[in-house]
Amino acid sequence: MNSELPVSPLPKPQAVFAWQRVRVVLVASFVLTLLWLPIFHASWILPPIRLVFVGLTQLLVFGLFERWPRRLPAWMARWVLQVSMVAMVVPFATVFIYSLTTLTSPDVWILDDKKTLGCVHLTIAGLLISPWIAMSALYRQISGHAQKQALSFELIRSELARDALDSRLRLLQAQVEPHFLFNTLANVRELVDLGSSQASTVLNSLIAYLRAAVPNLNEAATTLEQELIMVRAYLELMHMRMPDRLQFSINADDATLRIICPPMTLLTLVENAVRHGIDPSEVGGQIDVTVRLEDGRCLASVSDTGIGLAQNARSNQMSKGLGTGLANLRERMQLVFAGDAQLSLTGLEPHGFSAELNFPAKLESSE
Repeated sequence: MNSELPVSPLPKPQAVFAWQRVRVVLVASFVLTLLWLPIFHASWILPPIRLVFVGLTQLLVFGLFERWPRRLPAWMARWVLQVSMVAMVVPFATVFIYSLTTLTSPDVWILDDKKTLGCVHLTIAGLLISPWIAMSALYRQISGHAQKQALSFELIRSELARDALDSRLRLLQAQVEPHFLFNTLANVRELVDLGSSQASTVLNSLIAYLRAAVPNLNEAATTLEQELIMVRAYLELMHMRMPDRLQFSINADDATLRIICPPMTLLTLVENAVRHGIDPSEVGGQIDVTVRLEDGRCLASVSDTGIGLAQNARSNQMSKGLGTGLANLRERMQLVFAGDAQLSLTGLEPHGFSAELNFPAKLESSE
């Protein structure tokens, strides 16, 4: 992304005779002609010709000093120079066009009181009106440039914000991946240390699981169907490690399978249920994973009948992992869904724990 900010303090010069500018000259000349005709005694064609000539001459000077000189002294503003030169050129342009349009007259026009008065009127009109038109044009030009700069700054700001959000999500996801992998490998190590005959089987299952799961870990988003596949594989691994103490069920509406969610959303909840609910319990328990669609929102819950919230708090496990993993998940959900996601935690009676996610049901694109 090109994040270089625009630094030019002045608008880019436009074409000297751009149609928008010429149109202003023509409209102003037309209006002045209508006002002038009742008091003009010569041919009606002369006033618009003279007015348009003076206006176009001023436009030429306006455009010339928009480009030249390229650098001005620090004490001089370019707009002041442009407006001043537009006013200064009026007498010269008026005298020239009056001389040009009276060549066929037998008398010198400057000796004719009516023609001289007309020249004075045209000069005064040019001096009074044209600077204001020039300043108005400059204001619109600078205002348009400022608006474009504001839009450019807003675009850059939104791109930087998006990059920051992507970086934050990557950081949070990077924190989740080792957390899960190290916990699972620790479980395999325990089986090896105990000399369990299931260690090799569990390790093979873990390899198969990682082969399917790792390619999706660095994706920005996944679907609940892929999440449920990983959850089932994980629970099967845990069931092989403690077959007598872990039972589980997975129930999901078909309509929820294509819903988009951050990677390892459900897996984080299930891993917490195993590690902080079932594993510490002498008798184990049941883990139930449920995903349903309700009023355009996805409700995903993971509940267990393990030792429960109160026992976790008494053993200080909450601060050592349970809180960290779920807080990480909550922050990821808030970032992805722009604050429109909730994670609810509830203790169950007589013992157990339930975590429920509520977030918008955005479907995966079918393309």
